[in-house]
Amino acid sequence: MSDESCSFSERECKPCQGGVPPLAGEELAALLAQLGNRWSVIDGHHLEKEYSFKNFAEALEFTNKVGALAEEIFHHPDIFLAWGKVKITIWTHKIDGLNEADFIFAAKADALV
Repeated sequence: MSDESCSFSERECKPCQGGVPPLAGEELAALLAQLGNRWSVIDGHHLEKEYSFKNFAEALEFTNKVGALAEEIFHHPDIFLAWGKVKITIWTHKIDGLNEADFIFAAKADALV
């Protein structure tokens, strides 16, 4: 299965080695359109999404799942936990912007809900 025909959540998240430019313009817009699910690109720099839950315990459980995913694939988002909500912000630190791995992580996080 090629990367183009494979959903983001099924792809392997490969660490960025740096030295590549961050995604921008039409390429960034196309990947965001593929990702969907209320993710936003903020300032052309990072992906962000807020999830809602019935209570603190559910939000915490999701936060722990996202943390385990981050450790497993060695791609670490900023996670904000509050009563009934979790906000995830992700970008690739080595290039100070977005690359495909960020979209893959976002889709994998969505699959944890």
